[in-house]
Amino acid sequence: MNNFLFGLLVAVLTLFLVACGSDEGSSSIQADVSEGDSLSGTVVIDGSGTVFPLMAPIAEEFMITAAQNVSVEVSRAGTSAGMKKYVVGETDFANASREIKEEEMKELEANGIDSKEFKVALDGLTLVINPENDWAREMTEEEIKTMFVTGQVKGDDQVLWSDIRPEWPAERVNFYGPNENHGTYEFFVDVIIEKQDLVAGINLQQEYSTLVHLVSEDKHGIAFFGYGYYANNLDRITAVAVDFGSGPVLPSLDTIAEDGEYAPFTRPVFTNINLDAVREKPQVRAFAEYLFREGAAKFAGETGFAPLPEEELQESLEFIQALN
Repeated sequence: MNNFLFGLLVAVLTLFLVACGSDEGSSSIQADVSEGDSLSGTVVIDGSGTVFPLMAPIAEEFMITAAQNVSVEVSRAGTSAGMKKYVVGETDFANASREIKEEEMKELEANGIDSKEFKVALDGLTLVINPENDWAREMTEEEIKTMFVTGQVKGDDQVLWSDIRPEWPAERVNFYGPNENHGTYEFFVDVIIEKQDLVAGINLQQEYSTLVHLVSEDKHGIAFFGYGYYANNLDRITAVAVDFGSGPVLPSLDTIAEDGEYAPFTRPVFTNINLDAVREKPQVRAFAEYLFREGAAKFAGETGFAPLPEEELQESLEFIQALN
């Protein structure tokens, strides 16, 4: 047999053995690639600006590695604004930095939408100041709560830093925060200051990037928002260490936990998923599975969130996989 025929025979036999082989890993990989290639359409996500930095890279990675023909659109109108779209069926996912409200659940029911709320990560509400502020690097939980409530420090709400502690500058405090569209606003008002009114004159903004800029330019400013926006701007703003009774604690991926040192200011963040969309749209099911199988765990720490325990993410994945 000449060399050409021998080589041809070897090639044919090799292809035959590969095709008939029982390597489960190779079969699984091929199945995943085939399924991803067959997916198309869109996945529509809106809601929390706090959750956006987590969901956006998950969506990007999904489109690059798992489903190149699927378009995952992630917007950040804010928790409440996003929920208004979600309850009427305009979106497949609604990210939220607070739990779903009873009235929102009633709207979903009235519109015949089967929905479920899922935790995706943990966030630490963070108080930030200007780097030139070298006096308020540590504050007690009570000082923070009191200064942000109208009438608690002064009747006219013209609060000076020296009103908080006499040794601090006699300069007016400038308050900042996210506006009413955001779940962070609702969490701060409803949970942290227990549904009291915010201090008069507080500057509330839609965009978190605007809040970062304002505090970075204001020596006497103080703002609240999610840990991720602080972690991504360490060169521009400084976090306040909060004393909850056992000494000051800085928010970090190590301290943010529902039973950890920063627990009083820790909150889960969520995504609400239209389960009818999961049943009816293969691309929505595939993205939901990817989110809980690897996306949330992979990107949480990178984007300023403490990851959920693996078993919680696994339970969510199994719930999605069981839907029919």
